[in-house]
Amino acid sequence: MKKIILSAVAVMAALFIISVVGFTQEEGERKGVCKADVQKFCKGIRPGQGRIWACLKSREAELSQQCVDHMNKQREKAKGFRSACKDDSKKFCKGIPHGKGRIISCLKSHKAELSPGCQSFFKKN
Repeated sequence: MKKIILSAVAVMAALFIISVVGFTQEEGERKGVCKADVQKFCKGIRPGQGRIWACLKSREAELSQQCVDHMNKQREKAKGFRSACKDDSKKFCKGIPHGKGRIISCLKSHKAELSPGCQSFFKKN
């Protein structure tokens, strides 16, 4: 039971990261460098809610190097966001549920009030 809860938390964290960074991760995987890997390993997986990402992650050892590099780049973007906007998220978006871009929308609605680091993340991404 504890493992299931931890897995659910990990999935929720991944969904949060994907929605917060401000890019449609799954769109990139279906059309970009991971397209062949998605077709090979995740055919039949319905896009949305991080399902494609989770599928690719579960098969990461079998993926093309380009797709692995893409996934690593997206992870780094997410880390940068968390680092730059963690305090702002707690300050302005407390109580807002994660997922579906709600946190990113909340932060954007407070754009003028965000810390310089978080503001710069929005400018470059």
